[in-house]
Amino acid sequence: MAGWKLWSTFAADFKEFSFTDMSRKRKELPLLESIEITDVAAEGKALVRVNDMVVFVPFVVPGDVVDLQLTRKKHSYAEAEAVRMVRPSKERVEPFCPHFGVCGGCKWQMLPYELQLRAKQKQVMDALTRIGKVELPECSPILGSKKTQEYRNKLEFGFCNRRWLTKEQIRSGEQFEHQESVGFHTTGSFDKILPIEECHLMEPVNDRLRLFIRDYAYDHGLTFYDQREHAGLLRGMMIRTSNTGGLMLLVQFCMMTEEERSQAKALLKAIDDNFQEITSLLYVDNQKWNDTFGDLPVEVFKGDDHIFLAMEDLRFKVGAKSFYQTNTEQALELYKVAREFAFGGLSGKSGGSGNSVEDKPLVYDLYTGTGTIANFVARQAREVIGIEYVPEAIEDAKVNSELNGIRNTRFYAGDMKDILTEEFVRQHGQPDIIITDPPRAGMHGDVIDVILKAAPGRIVYVSCNPATQARDLALLDADYKVTRIQPVDMFPHTQHVENVVLLERR
Repeated sequence: MAGWKLWSTFAADFKEFSFTDMSRKRKELPLLESIEITDVAAEGKALVRVNDMVVFVPFVVPGDVVDLQLTRKKHSYAEAEAVRMVRPSKERVEPFCPHFGVCGGCKWQMLPYELQLRAKQKQVMDALTRIGKVELPECSPILGSKKTQEYRNKLEFGFCNRRWLTKEQIRSGEQFEHQESVGFHTTGSFDKILPIEECHLMEPVNDRLRLFIRDYAYDHGLTFYDQREHAGLLRGMMIRTSNTGGLMLLVQFCMMTEEERSQAKALLKAIDDNFQEITSLLYVDNQKWNDTFGDLPVEVFKGDDHIFLAMEDLRFKVGAKSFYQTNTEQALELYKVAREFAFGGLSGKSGGSGNSVEDKPLVYDLYTGTGTIANFVARQAREVIGIEYVPEAIEDAKVNSELNGIRNTRFYAGDMKDILTEEFVRQHGQPDIIITDPPRAGMHGDVIDVILKAAPGRIVYVSCNPATQARDLALLDADYKVTRIQPVDMFPHTQHVENVVLLERR
């Protein structure tokens, strides 16, 4: 009954995805009746095999029996939408967010967390096996997140003068006092924002801040950004929370006139007056055509230009542009895995169990960010050399070392493939261990070539994208063997998963 209640509650949301010009689609593609969903697939979808065709379906659970309307068909697979629930799965749970099914941010809320974890571990091993095609050890059980709600320390919201309307709202003719909204972009709506009333990814301060700014803007006639016209004062906001008590708010404006500058300052003062817990109140004037502000100056309106996050007995300075894992508690578990993979079971010159500094290994930390991993493992190393693209993050990494009394780290800013060269290795020494935590695109081929020539004894590869990790493992396979695999769930209710792999030189 709980599953049926869930289906009834969200039937309108399924229609939202299903009935775009459905009369035309039904003429072209068939309706499949009473189909039982069998498995969880990538990108937050589920799947079923119908004859020799794999059909991918969003917002359904293994065990659901549904009528499927095909929306796209290729030679060996198809995409479909569930248009009628015949019988809900016993696995189904009720989503906790009123925006589920439209927002698109937490696509697996209807899956029990245990099933999410099994699906993510399978996703990792499928990618490593299918794409990597390398010899693999048994995978360690995935490490689940202690928190499955309010686990994020960072959220970003957009402002727009056009609110996203569901088809149910359009059909009903419902009128809204304000078209302006603050929230998330939905798939395929670059110039519209889905209004978010509550978000359970972060503690409730995110709702209070977002709704205060929205209501202040309504009351004072502030303009919301228009993506098409490139005009409007309110453009975006970013919230960062800390486990040491800090709270950062950055408001992104597009201040084209002096009047808009005055309005922005008045808003910031109102925020400061009403949220005494904010320790870092920042703003950016972004008059570019895109929302990125990495190349723009960040101004301090009140407080510090940073917050601190703690991990074990270390403190890390994090600025507005800094990268830091968004699940604070689970980041500790992730880095503990990386540290254990790097140093566990080693001894002597390559392992660091000796008494002298010379007995400890030289470590390269690639894509170091604010130096979190570098500083986290520094005590086990002779020296840690960190490389990162963002100059501000490197400055934070240096401060983090100084803040924690760590004197055996060195950090370099620049594009990885330009910094990590054979000459760099000759100058700084051949690494005993390389820890790499690249972006979703994985490592550049030139970086992999230098790693192979540097020939470290161990490589610890931390990845947020098992597919590109698998591709890179194949390129390293001639000289390195995968000896350990540990998935870590950093993002409950989403399809995303982190994975740590240990490679040892053959």
